[in-house]
Amino acid sequence: MFGQTEIGIDLGTANLLVYSKDKGIIVNEPSVVAIDTETKKVLAIGTEAKNMIGKTPGRIAATRPMRDGVIADFDITAEMLKGLMKKASKVLGFTVRKPSVVVCAPSGATTVEKRAIQDAVKSSGAKTVHLIEEPVAAAIGADLPVEEPIANLIVDIGGGTTEVAIISYGGVVSCNSIRVGGDKLDEDIVQYVRKQYNLLIGERTAEKIKMEIGHGLVEHKERTMDVRGRDLVTGLPKTIEVSSYEIQKAIRESLLAILETIRVTLENCPPELSGDIVDRGVVLSGGGALLNGIQDWLSKEIIVPVHLAPNPLEAVAIGTGRSLHVMKSLQKVTS
Repeated sequence: MFGQTEIGIDLGTANLLVYSKDKGIIVNEPSVVAIDTETKKVLAIGTEAKNMIGKTPGRIAATRPMRDGVIADFDITAEMLKGLMKKASKVLGFTVRKPSVVVCAPSGATTVEKRAIQDAVKSSGAKTVHLIEEPVAAAIGADLPVEEPIANLIVDIGGGTTEVAIISYGGVVSCNSIRVGGDKLDEDIVQYVRKQYNLLIGERTAEKIKMEIGHGLVEHKERTMDVRGRDLVTGLPKTIEVSSYEIQKAIRESLLAILETIRVTLENCPPELSGDIVDRGVVLSGGGALLNGIQDWLSKEIIVPVHLAPNPLEAVAIGTGRSLHVMKSLQKVTS
């Protein structure tokens, strides 16, 4: 069905990953592009561009062309993909010029948004582009038996969206997607520190706080962290100390929104499959799955076991690559 070069792409809000069945993850870069606003020339992509966020002179803008799991800026996304495909081709040494690509789209994406994703990947040099729903890709990447008539409940907490889906027989039985993910948690932290301490911090600082002392809504041993930013009153640099309990409070609303989405999905689950979920539990994937204490908290709230995917950050990319081989049994893949 496909030529020699088959690759899967996880076009994420926070990171862009490229997977090849022979070499595994070959590209894993932040979804960031640095542009010269005067000449519209792309100066850097990926890690190099992310390091520029909040540190560039006026004419250079480091932007993230993906928002909420879908394309916010088509041209910049296409440029970013071209650069990453070049990196991928160096690693793989494409014998055929154009590879066959499977790319994931959020299950809540509109037809227009899905078409934009396909067009962007095609313009970056793909021969054929197939779309797969993100939760299905995450489930395949997390080694779940998606083709069997067993309920697999996957919760994929990405940068822009959280996807909750029950998958059985290679298709989505019940699915809900909300535009709350890692980025929203970062935003919550920025707003909290601003309100509470009159201190302005950047998104990279907020992300660092979340990763180090962010915590699910359960009791835990308090940890603190020094945070540097700009005092909104004096305009001068300032350092404050924040505690993990404060950050827990800051991200509370967003975490409850994720929990509510899981509950709604479970309520729509056919009774025959509910028993499987009680036995097999829930599998978490995506960067948000790495938040401290989130497994314990969800397990306590929904009273079923909660497991972590083997590679939470890479599950979707691995799933897109592997899905090339289970195309026929995945009715949800559209060409």
